[in-house]
Amino acid sequence: MSLYTNQLKHQSALNLIVYISGFLLFWEWLRPLKSFTDTGNISVFVLYAAFCFFLSYLQMPWYITSPLKLAGLVFVLDGLFIHVSLFSMDWYRMFFYDAAYNSQVIMEQEWWSMTPLFRSFLFLLLLWLLSYLLHYWFVIAKRTLFFVVLTFAYVAVVDTFTPYDGKASIIRVFLISMILLGITHYQRLLTSEKTAVPENRRPLRWILPLVALIFSSSVIGYAAPKFSPQWPDPVPFIRSLADNSGEGEGQGAFGQAVKKVGYGENDERLGGSFIQDDTVVFQAMVDEPQYWRIETKDFYTGKGWVRTVEENHVNSSDGQVVMDVFSSEVETEAKEAKVLFNPAQILPRLVYPYGTEQIQMIHPPGPFSYGKETGEILPDTEYTGERTMRYDIAFQEPNFTFKALRNVPAEDPEYIDELYTQLPEDLPSRVKQLAEEIVQDETTRYDQAKAIERYFQDPSFRYETEDIPVPDEDQDYVDQFLFETQKGYCDNFSTAMVVLLRSVDIPARWVKGFTAGEEVDAPVDLPSDTMEFYEVTNSNAHSWVEVYFPEIGWVPFEPTKGFTNMADFSTGLTLEELLEGSSDDEREEPEQELADAWNPVNPETEEESRANSFWNKFKWVLDGLWLIIIGILSLAAIFIYRYRYHLLTSIKRKQLGKQADPHAFEHAYQHLLSVLAYKGLKKEPDQTLREFALDVDTSLGTSDMKRLTHMYEQMIYRDQLEDGQMKKMRELWENLINRVLS
Repeated sequence: MSLYTNQLKHQSALNLIVYISGFLLFWEWLRPLKSFTDTGNISVFVLYAAFCFFLSYLQMPWYITSPLKLAGLVFVLDGLFIHVSLFSMDWYRMFFYDAAYNSQVIMEQEWWSMTPLFRSFLFLLLLWLLSYLLHYWFVIAKRTLFFVVLTFAYVAVVDTFTPYDGKASIIRVFLISMILLGITHYQRLLTSEKTAVPENRRPLRWILPLVALIFSSSVIGYAAPKFSPQWPDPVPFIRSLADNSGEGEGQGAFGQAVKKVGYGENDERLGGSFIQDDTVVFQAMVDEPQYWRIETKDFYTGKGWVRTVEENHVNSSDGQVVMDVFSSEVETEAKEAKVLFNPAQILPRLVYPYGTEQIQMIHPPGPFSYGKETGEILPDTEYTGERTMRYDIAFQEPNFTFKALRNVPAEDPEYIDELYTQLPEDLPSRVKQLAEEIVQDETTRYDQAKAIERYFQDPSFRYETEDIPVPDEDQDYVDQFLFETQKGYCDNFSTAMVVLLRSVDIPARWVKGFTAGEEVDAPVDLPSDTMEFYEVTNSNAHSWVEVYFPEIGWVPFEPTKGFTNMADFSTGLTLEELLEGSSDDEREEPEQELADAWNPVNPETEEESRANSFWNKFKWVLDGLWLIIIGILSLAAIFIYRYRYHLLTSIKRKQLGKQADPHAFEHAYQHLLSVLAYKGLKKEPDQTLREFALDVDTSLGTSDMKRLTHMYEQMIYRDQLEDGQMKKMRELWENLINRVLS
């Protein structure tokens, strides 16, 4: 076995360790995403990144690895988002429809409106590019320090300013980084000496002591006693600077992440600002505006909501839904609704109005399941192969009467009382004291609930979506809202009302869904003259409160300032009772309640209308074209720089083919020296060409460089070449240049 082959084996083994270490470091960048973004299925992205790293390690030609990476990308998108056959036209139609929509969003610079499918597509492309970039840094350039420092900085920042705990991560990064830096330093030593691996420098004799030293020092450092922090914590100071740099109170850019409004499944940590998103989620045909229910949650943690109720979902193949939200004693009116989802915004759960009793899945047809306690309705995507886009609803709209609500029994079922009066043990006592003060003059459950609901209409409370703080680790979300900030959006108001109700032993739960949306002109003929057409956007995502009344069920309440309870309420009194000698004061209360229910205060407009002039649209198009042109030129520049020696070699090869004269060969030989220097075989200033040729042949395991240099010196210094030597020089040059560039 030649020295060159032996060195290749050792380099391959070292490169494998470098690749694994590089991937493990990169994994540390993906771990925290789940804690401060809405990114799900992190394991899928980790597997795709590992797949890309593995293909880069194999160092196969790009025309083999690129199709494989593209196939992996398509496979991930198919599994996560597009639930139709990959080999059907519907798959590609859905993808290109989504891409066209997002292209328009990008042209209009509405980055927050991009769909999850397209954002995941861009993220996968980023993983693809990073796998190549890290391959270049770690294996070709052998420059790992920059990425190591960047990883330490990233983990430190994420640990400091987000809920992510980086204690274990920083230890892993230290261990991996030390091994990586040690191996790359060893590789640079071999390259600088331009020799095969000597006996006393075999990889194991270098790596094993290195690993032992790193692990022993890490264990000692971890186990040894440590001083407590000697400097004051700089985070509060940094956050205060961020707070003071903006208007109003609350956390600044360092203290929170600005989110995009819309329905999300993770409510474990509420708070923070958000931006509006007018992307249409679904369209609905219905007689009257409705609140569209999605799910409920029962357990308040002090920071947000989780679900603890054990739910056995009921499978429904005939479309029947039995939620038991309210009892059969409640007066109802039969109504219908039709729902059509935006294909780019399909939710994993169905939206539905109160009183839903029948759902007919139109596209695609199929069964579904529902949970009575959680209130969620889940289409069976495994059966249909795709997410639900269209369905019809038959529902019984409830009409609650003030008389019945005021005359409910005092006792609640045991499981209701146990599950829906839960509060954290460390809830500040002033929250309970406030609740008792609010309801002290009320005698019925309904009047107590209304008193708490009205409490949030006080001028001291403001509806805001910007500069909203996230509670610190030692703060309670509701306590902070009630006594410190007194500003927020639906999550703040609804959670606070539930906690206040539970503080006075009234069962209540937190509900998520959408408000009625905006009535617009119907693009199609409506099924009946009484129906209206509504568009519901991400900005209509909402949360509210349900209060339990024995013998009646769950009744919705709306504490959020500027929003209106869409449920129907009536007095429940007969004409004779109304005409009896009731005092004016007794009659005024239900009349006022009816007025409140039917004459709501309209929410203030959050955003002004967008300009639709031709010039504005044309301006965005021009901006978009410039971005595309700049992007193409940047990619072209990166490609040319990356493959500059290959391109120059092609030019030299063509020159040698056209004019096989000494002048052309002189330039070709100098180009070969440049390529060798680029690959780490650089000629020292005090070296002769013959000495350098011997070093090159030793490293490559050939004698071609020595022979080519001898002919080159004859050509330069003696100005003579024998017959056939010109052809031989070109052959030797081709062999060397191809071997080095490969």
